[in-house]
Amino acid sequence: MSAVPVEVRVRPASASDADALALVGAASFLETFAGVLDGADILAHCRRQHAVQVYVDWLERADAALWLAETALGAAPVGYAVLTPAALPLPDPQDDDLELKRIYLLHRFHGGGLGARLLQAAVEEARRRGSRRLALGVYAGNVRAQAFYRRAGFAVVGERRFQIGERQYDDAVMARDL
Repeated sequence: MSAVPVEVRVRPASASDADALALVGAASFLETFAGVLDGADILAHCRRQHAVQVYVDWLERADAALWLAETALGAAPVGYAVLTPAALPLPDPQDDDLELKRIYLLHRFHGGGLGARLLQAAVEEARRRGSRRLALGVYAGNVRAQAFYRRAGFAVVGERRFQIGERQYDDAVMARDL
């Protein structure tokens, strides 16, 4: 199948989008980490971290914001972003720090500016909320994602460890001033 440009819109997610968010979350996690992490660990992680209830909970929180990217034709979900108060090991945490908790896209939609549109929505919301800094954690081995964030003005400010299955992995903690 040849790559055909597909029009995609980004909109604030609503309570009825939890299923779509969970599906894209699990699918993009699998796409990204198949062949990197143990398959059984990926499945267990997706059952926990990409369960519909995880997204329902975020959508119900007043301090969280979510956006859904979907095709203009048929409204198929292809990506999303989640903004929450920061819960990262920052070297100098501030009360108004916000975290880009997730920005996920199906691989087919990488490289076309959709990630930048989702990031821009989060940056605009963070500024609207009066935040002076936006932070995120990204898998240390995900060079492509780190390059994307560097181009958007983020810099590495620390690291953290996270566990999937029996193994621990490193994340780069990145931040940018708003």
